[in-house]
Amino acid sequence: MNYSRVYTSEQACPINLVAETGQAVQISIHAPTPYICANCERILPDWKRQPFLRVVIVLQQSRNQLVEKTTEVETEKECLREKFMIFGCDLAFNLRDRGYLTDLIDPRTGYPLLSHPGAIPHDDTAVVKALLNYPLIKNQCRVLIHPDWGAAVYPSILISEAPPIAIELVTKSIAAMHGWKEIDD
Repeated sequence: MNYSRVYTSEQACPINLVAETGQAVQISIHAPTPYICANCERILPDWKRQPFLRVVIVLQQSRNQLVEKTTEVETEKECLREKFMIFGCDLAFNLRDRGYLTDLIDPRTGYPLLSHPGAIPHDDTAVVKALLNYPLIKNQCRVLIHPDWGAAVYPSILISEAPPIAIELVTKSIAAMHGWKEIDD
């Protein structure tokens, strides 16, 4: 299996993982998009003028191309969402315990899980497109095209005020607890 490198905006090491199922997981840390900066309080109303935000992109490889709406695809998307929500909560609470405001965005609704919902939802697909420059297919919903996995990719987002090195260290620790093993390219 070929795993492409994903770099954080701070040029730290990429976090390339593989789940117990053999499916790849890629995690990268970025400065927020201009849209997130301009609309942070409308997306996360509990957060007031956070000067240093980071966006953590979690991409999970799916077994199926997520282009068509079938029972099998919808079931897999729900499973991948659940895996992200469990991982994301562990990561967010660990970073919060260290004093860093952190939240995860529910991929289904676009609203934060640990904060009050804002006036507008977050758009995970648009953020991944903006930060990683992955193309999109526009059909019933917008689908990302990963350079190696094609449309077999499930995107999710966390937002934190933690510095990238703290996010990276905690991410690797939490990922291991979830059976996601780090791999070298």
